[in-house]
Amino acid sequence: MQIVVTPESFALKEPFAISRGSRTAAEVLTVRIAANGAMVWGECVPYARYGESPDSVAAQIAGLPDRLDRAALQDLLPPGAARNAVDCALWDLAAKRADRRVWQLAGLPAPKPVITAFTLSLDAPENMRAAAERNAQRPLLKVKLGTEDDMARIEAVRAGAPKSRIIVDANEGWTPEIYTELAPHLVRLGVEMVEQPLPAGSDDMLAEIARPLPVCADESCHDRASLPGLKGKYDMVNIKLDKTGGLTEALALKKAARAEGFGIMVGCMVGTSLAMAPAVVLAQGAAVTDLDGPLLLAEDRPNALRYDAKGVHPPDAFLWG
Repeated sequence: MQIVVTPESFALKEPFAISRGSRTAAEVLTVRIAANGAMVWGECVPYARYGESPDSVAAQIAGLPDRLDRAALQDLLPPGAARNAVDCALWDLAAKRADRRVWQLAGLPAPKPVITAFTLSLDAPENMRAAAERNAQRPLLKVKLGTEDDMARIEAVRAGAPKSRIIVDANEGWTPEIYTELAPHLVRLGVEMVEQPLPAGSDDMLAEIARPLPVCADESCHDRASLPGLKGKYDMVNIKLDKTGGLTEALALKKAARAEGFGIMVGCMVGTSLAMAPAVVLAQGAAVTDLDGPLLLAEDRPNALRYDAKGVHPPDAFLWG
């Protein structure tokens, strides 16, 4: 088994900003595995927020043995981007060897298209209203918040897209006082959920204050080991493959979180259709799906996922799985 890691950059249609900064391209690592004549692949997005860089992730992958399976991988690498890309590539390998689709190997029903959120980047209120107007036909908008003037921003988005469902993501940018102040107004405007209003590790107050607006754990939830610390503080968990370390743990986390009473959101980093493909399998039956990464790109990979009025469609076998 030969593993090759390649850094790649995919330009975005326009700059993408959250409370922690902005970017103009999706910087990804593509992992290709050659084994017994089969060539398979996976993708990850190293994330500085979690102490990752392209070099550190590539070094983790370079340290793997040349004989490897998914079960062994779970112990060889921690949850994170490196394990995600390799895990998804190994799922692709298993599917090609068996001449079956990944969901069949996982014992899951054939996936169907799922409606995905479309993200509006953090910007001045007037610019966010214009972005909302341009995307007002989309059924679900995700609005990036987490700085001053958030009330003006969400008012502007609602005015620009009066019929769309809305969720918001504060990216750890609020305090308990800000959440308490904003939540009733967000409910008034029809906002359905907020992601990660408080910083991970400083979110205990969510168990003490009223939560009229459901709260979803993002940075606070990585894998199954995160769940005990979320009880009483969060209503939902956002499962991302780059946090769980791949589809294997993500499927297990989804099952465990549901058993604990959490609602399920399936999200993504800003990546290509290759990164979204396994997440579409994971997103089946989720309360919220946020797999819009390819919609933000100026150019995607060949055999890209199909997006239409029904949502994001499952991948074809030429792309992955």
